[in-house]
Amino acid sequence: MVVAAAKKKSTAPSGGKGSGVQGAPKVSDRLVASNRRARHDYEIIDTVEAGLVLQGSEVKSLREGRIALQDSYARIDEGEMWLFGVHVPPYAQATGFGAHDPDRRRKLLLHRRQIDEWMGKSKQNSLTMVPLKIYFKDGRAKVELALARGRRQYDKRHAIAARDAGRDAAREARSAAKHTS
Repeated sequence: MVVAAAKKKSTAPSGGKGSGVQGAPKVSDRLVASNRRARHDYEIIDTVEAGLVLQGSEVKSLREGRIALQDSYARIDEGEMWLFGVHVPPYAQATGFGAHDPDRRRKLLLHRRQIDEWMGKSKQNSLTMVPLKIYFKDGRAKVELALARGRRQYDKRHAIAARDAGRDAAREARSAAKHTS
């Protein structure tokens, strides 16, 4: 006698993949590190999500949130995109064979057409590729990479002034709306 058990389907939206709820944050997305300095030093033109090839002990270090993105950049060598200058400290329990080089270059996983497109844009307009953030998506390490143009000092001051002016205008609008109600 064979007894088949049916799985009960949940009707409540979870916000995850395939749930039908748009705009809901996925539970599996977890930010590990962000490069806030890059948004200040560069004018972001385009962004792309890329996979990251890691060793086992590097994944463990990332899950602990131990990574430094300062002064990191990406470059295309021989048709492959690589991430340089990212420091992932060794995992404490990984010694000997399981340890990794903290400052090694790491391969980025992109489609061929994306690599070719970014190579053309970066060479033609002398743009830089910088990582903006590293996060886990569905258990896999991802990096948000930006195609960016370096800002001069006066451009940075102008961007800060524009941001402050926008904040002041929003603050005034909120206070005016609060006093009229």
